[in-house]
Formats: sequence, structure tokens, C-alpha cells
Amino acid sequence: MDPTTRDALGQLDSLFAASNQSWLFGAGISLDAGIPLMWPLTARVFSRAREEGQPSDIRVLNHVNDQLADDSHIEHILSQLGDYRAIAERSKDQSVAFGDLTLSIEELDQLHQRILTWIAETIRWGYKPQSEWTAEEIGTLENRIVSVDQHEAFVSALFNRNQAGVAERRNAVRLFTTNYDTLIEDALALGGFSYWDGFSGGAVAYRNHRYGDDEPVSKERAHVIKLHGSIDWHVGEDGRIWRVRDGDIYPKKASRVLIYPQSTKYLATQRDPFAAQFDLFRRALGNRDENVFITCGYSFGDEHINQEIELSLDRPENKTTIIAFAKTLNPTLDEWRQRPWGNRLYILTEDGLYVGTNGPYAPPDVGQKRDWWTFAGATRILSSGAEASTQ
Repeated sequence: MDPTTRDALGQLDSLFAASNQSWLFGAGISLDAGIPLMWPLTARVFSRAREEGQPSDIRVLNHVNDQLADDSHIEHILSQLGDYRAIAERSKDQSVAFGDLTLSIEELDQLHQRILTWIAETIRWGYKPQSEWTAEEIGTLENRIVSVDQHEAFVSALFNRNQAGVAERRNAVRLFTTNYDTLIEDALALGGFSYWDGFSGGAVAYRNHRYGDDEPVSKERAHVIKLHGSIDWHVGEDGRIWRVRDGDIYPKKASRVLIYPQSTKYLATQRDPFAAQFDLFRRALGNRDENVFITCGYSFGDEHINQEIELSLDRPENKTTIIAFAKTLNPTLDEWRQRPWGNRLYILTEDGLYVGTNGPYAPPDVGQKRDWWTFAGATRILSSGAEASTQ
């Protein structure tokens, strides 16, 4: 291995040991666990609408989907339904038309809740779409197919690093995620790693973190910050946010799983968990101290998140270094490499490591591809080190 490559990999290992560290996870980290990506999830929601919904449900979903870009998924559809609801609220008869079909606000809310239920159950029980090599596999309440094994291995590698003194000098690691599933929290608990998630209580907990509040200064190993909500978040009758166990019938809920984006507004801005979550996200990116921000399983398809990253890194006083696990140099990452802060961007791809406009370092053998951009690959690098992962 040439000295330049060895130096780049050594810098990477030093960054993974940084005391001020944040991660951003996307749907890719839960794919092998049995939870679908957004487009198969969308297809599954449409399938359940046809099989279990009201006769009008699939008609509305098809109508909305036909209005959106070809690469749209269920979150975009929920956003569009939210816009329709806002139109209905302003209309004289409190209803809105989907082609030749008209729904009242109440009917829209009921459809919205059915969609959220289908999303939550699919994620909770698991779903593997049909592929060229495997048949469709549908998890059920009685036969769940979701596995936590890879997440357990990851948190073990992250918090049990074989480097003297890392745990003692490291601040709580911020784990941001756009995923609705609870696998990160479950893996932390199963590994015995304490964490804060903005809630207080036990198996049933209430949200006590509000917009503008600081993160707690405590001994937790991790802060879990779910940017798009969770399958175990619910809105109570009084507008409070609860984290509730699967199957519990208390506290009384307003029959809404809390998944972003929502079609109904909150009673007060400070009760909006999404504003508070993104506030923490901005603060982590805007930290003026040496700071490492790592993405894994994130496809860079969320323009809101991408913009937050860009705005923070564009500030001249910003010292954040970004490490991105990505299969290839997608257009967003390729553009970021050219920015003035591009030399603080490390990209681990199937073709090797890129540092700013340089690379790839440690390319695979001819005809081969590296898997270190995957969740399992990231886990292996954390566990064994970057240079060892090239062997």
C-alpha cells in the first residue's frame, strides 16, 4: 500500500475516534433487517389500500401519485394529501376533490390514518419485495421477519472500539435517522448502552424535549434523534407526544402514529417534534469545534437535509468533517467535492475512498467492488479499522 493511501486511511480511523461525532442514517441500514426501502414500502401501502382500504382509498392514492414526479414515494404522497387537507380547510364546504371523487376533511383524516397504520405495520412486522432471486416475503403480527442483528453489531463496534480512552473522552454520539423503525434504539438497549431520545419515562414515555431546548448534559452514550418520527410515537388527545409500546391501548391516543410529514397541524409550535429534531440537527452540523458528521444508508435524496448540510458547511467558521458511506459518487457528493470545504469530505464507495477531489484511494482489484459503503461494511471498518478492511 502506498504512503498516500495509508495516510488517508489513517486519517479516516482518527476521525472515527473523534470525541464530537454525529451519524445520519437512512433507509439503507435497515434493508437487510427486513424493512423495505421507500419505494417498495410505497408499493406495499398501495397493495394494502387495494386489499383492505375503503373503495375510494386506492383511487385517491393513484390520483395523487399521478400528479407527482416519477421518483416520488409515500412521504411525498403524504405531503400532497396534507396540502389537499389545507385546501379543504379553506374551502366553503370543507371538502376537496380528487378528480370525480370528493372527500371531506374527516374522510381525508381517516385515509391518512389508514396509510400511517399500513406504514407502521409494514415496518414493525417486516416486508421483503419480490426480486429476481427471491419471492415476496410479508411479515405479520404472528410471524415477524425483522432482525436486529446488524444493528446490534454496529452499536457494539461503535461503542466498543479497540482504542484506549475513546469512550472516556467521547461526548454522547448523536444518531440522527430518517427511519421510522426502532432498531437503533433496540440495539442500544440490547447492548446495554444508555441513550436519550427526547422522551422521559419507561416503556410508556412522554416527550419532554421541545424546540429550542438544549440536549441534556449527561452520561448517556448516545442521543437518538428521529428526524421523520417513529412507529411508536403517537399524539395523545391533549396534543402531547407519547412513545407507546406496540399493542398498548393507553394512554388514549388521537389515533395517529406520528410519522413525518403530518397532514394536521399541531396545537403549538413547541409541541412539533419535527421542528425540534431539525433544530438539533442544525446545531450538530453548526458546531464550531472540531466535529465529525457521518452518513450511512442515506441516499442523499432528501433536499431538506442536503440543504441543511450545505448551509452549515458553507459557513467559513464551520469545522465539520463529513464521512459519507455511499455506493457511488452521486451528483450531490460529486458537487460537494468541488466546494471550498470539499477537502473535509471523505467518501467511502465501492470503487475506493475519495477525499475531496482526490482518489479513489485503496481501489479494489480489477473486476471487484468494495462493500465497505454498506451498513455491514461500515460496521467492519469501525471494528477492525479502515486499513484492515482493505485486505
